[in-house]
Parts: sequence; C-alpha cells; structure tokens
Amino acid sequence: MTTGAPTSPYTARPPRSRLRRYLPLAVAAWLVLEIWLLTLVADVAGGLTVFLLLVAGIVGGSVVIKRAGRRAFQNLNEVLQRGGSPESSGGNGLVMLGGLLLMIPGPISDAAGLLLLLRPVQKAVGRYAEHSLDKRLRKAAPGSLGDAFQQARIHRPDGKVVPGEVIRDQEDNPGTGELRPPWNR
Repeated sequence: MTTGAPTSPYTARPPRSRLRRYLPLAVAAWLVLEIWLLTLVADVAGGLTVFLLLVAGIVGGSVVIKRAGRRAFQNLNEVLQRGGSPESSGGNGLVMLGGLLLMIPGPISDAAGLLLLLRPVQKAVGRYAEHSLDKRLRKAAPGSLGDAFQQARIHRPDGKVVPGEVIRDQEDNPGTGELRPPWNR
C-alpha cells in the first residue's frame, strides 16, 4: 500500500572518506606539477634532452619490470619445487612499482621510482605497508574484511594440509557443511 508521498530516487549514501574526497584533487595537482617541472627542465636543457629523458625512463622502467617479473617467477618456481607455499616466495612488488613509476613521465615519479629500487627504502616501505595492513585487519569487524583471509583446510592422515572450501548442503541440513578439497568439487 502506498501513502501517496513521493519517494526519493536517491538512497542515503554513507559519507565519503577523506581519501576518496581528496584523491582526485591530489592526482590532478601531481599531474600539473609533473608537467610544470618538465617544462622547466625543457627550458633549461632543451626539448631533445627532455624527450631523451622520457624515452630513457620508459625503457629503464620496462627493463626493471621485466627483470622483477622474471625473478618473481623463478622464486615461485623454486618454492613450489621444494614443496613450500607461494606466500613464502618473497615479493618483487615494490621493484615493479618502482619500474612503473619510472615509466610514468615526470621527474617526481622518476625520483620516487628510483627510490623504490633501493633496498633500504624497499624494506622500510614494506614494513610500513605490512604494519598498516595488519592494523587494518585487526580493526575490521568480524564477518567483514578480517575473515576474508581465513580459509578452510583439510588435514590428511599423512600430515599434509590441503586447501579446500566449505560446501553447504541446504536441502538436508541448513547450517552444516562438508569440507571438500579442490579436486572433488
């Protein structure tokens, strides 16, 4: 039954976070600053020099990304051959991010990319990222992001742990489940 009162087509949205509010403004300011610095370098050193710097950044960044990807694949291969889990294979993500920043035109992104190629900076950024992710996961309410990283496991008689997923049988007993390994689905 309707009351005749007009309903709003817009639903109430939660307030935007500061990051979502100011991130587009920060990206726009960063782009303007990169372009302005490139024009300053072009005035001082010339257009050909800026062009060569941009090409060198693209080539250098692609080489860094290619080497980091190859190294990550080799590490993953070695870990899997030894029987370990892929989580313990070590990461080249920050090296790849550094290569990507080198590929983006502009002196600020090039400086940030070169900094990320240094081992002490990688360790510091990695520790900071791990700490902030751990803190965020601890703050998460049960049933939200905090439980997303838990997975069901089957313990075989020989002691090996096999990842699987819980299949709920709704027709027979709602709320009960059977744990099936990936090869029995």
